[in-house]
Order: sequence, then C-alpha cells, then structure tokens
Amino acid sequence: MPRFYLPEDLAENTLIKLPESCAHHAARVLRLAVGDTITLFNGRGGEWTASIHHIGKREVEVQVRIWHDVERETPLRVTLAQGISSGERMDYTLQKAVEMGIHAIQPVACARSVVKLSGDRASKRRAHWQNLVIAACEQSARNRVPTVSDITPLPIWLAQAAVPLKLIFAPDAQHTLHTLPRPAGAVTILAGPEGGFAAAEYSAALATGFIPIRLGPRVLRTETAALAALAAMQILWGDL
Repeated sequence: MPRFYLPEDLAENTLIKLPESCAHHAARVLRLAVGDTITLFNGRGGEWTASIHHIGKREVEVQVRIWHDVERETPLRVTLAQGISSGERMDYTLQKAVEMGIHAIQPVACARSVVKLSGDRASKRRAHWQNLVIAACEQSARNRVPTVSDITPLPIWLAQAAVPLKLIFAPDAQHTLHTLPRPAGAVTILAGPEGGFAAAEYSAALATGFIPIRLGPRVLRTETAALAALAAMQILWGDL
C-alpha cells in the first residue's frame, strides 16, 4: 500500500490535500485512481488509512479514515555520526541506516571529508538528506522520522556528544560488539569519511570517551561500516 508523509495534524473522517510532491507522485508516478487506498503518517507515531477522493491537474485530495496505533521502531536507540562522504555514498548510508532503524543522524565534517560544505550549500544538502530520510521511512513503513541535524565540524560535535555508550570504528581495535555488554541506554556510533579519521580526530574521540570497535578483519568502506555495525547491533541488542 503506498505510504505518504504529511508533517501536519491528521484526524479521522477529514478531507485533506496532499502536498504538491506527494500529489505528483500519487497521480503521475504511481497512477493511483479515485477510491484507491493509501497510508498516511506524520512522523509522530501511528498511521492512518486513507483513500483517494479527488484527482485534479495538480492536486490530489484524500479522505482520512482510520488511525492505527502501529509502531515499528526498534528498542535500540542509535545515533549515527557520519563523516560526510561524497554524493551517492552519503545518500546510500543514510537511506539504509533508516531501514536498519537508526534513531537520529548527525553529519560531521572531518579533515579528510572529500566534500566541503558550508553556508547555503550545507543547508541545501541537509534538506536533501532529510527528504531522503523521509522517503526511506515511506518505503520501510516507519512511522517516526529520524532527524538529520545540521552539519557540524567533528571537534565541535565531540565536545557536545554526551551519551552513555559511544563507539568509533577502528580496524585494529581490541573490542568487538560481542565483547560489549548490552547497552542500558542510547548508543552513538561514529563513522569516518572516505579517507578515515585523521590521527588527531581519532585521538580526540578517544579522549571524549569513545570506545574503539573492530568490525571484523576486513577494512570496510565508509558507506558500509555503519550499516554493518547497525545490522550486528540489531541482531545482538535490537529486534532482528
């Protein structure tokens, strides 16, 4: 059943218009017709069954019908602090992290990040990533939308990161996820960009309480490391 995100108050037995992008996708891409059933969610939990009421040239009106108290969130609250990678690599990482149940996303600018973003470019890229996260929630049936925070230089973010368990990936680390106890609260994982962390960045992370974690004997790419860790954490401590 097609799913659409509407960041507004929704109520049973009301008529509403889909946002322009959703209307275009429903009418022109999916080619839905009057009477077709869809699902709506606003990111605050639960979802609504609705049906197409009217299709115009540039608008689609839907009838909101029944609210369902459905939650598909993992009990494992993980924040991904991801060193900014280039183009499709970053998009892929964030999209799949949402599918794996990530709770929040913090893009961090690292010394070896290929892409350098600031000002309007940074704001536009963050908005692009947030829209990508929304689309991933529509696809994966999540009813709560993870927040993509503003891009922050890694040293500044390290000084602010205050959670019980903080993990950083390192090929030569002593610990693996299997050697850690089940976390009692939130977890933050820190993944580097294409070239990895500079020595000073890695030392700064350790100085602020990050625990080095080894993800097997192989070196993983930037778009793979966080996803492999998320999958393993969900198996060990989550809902896989």
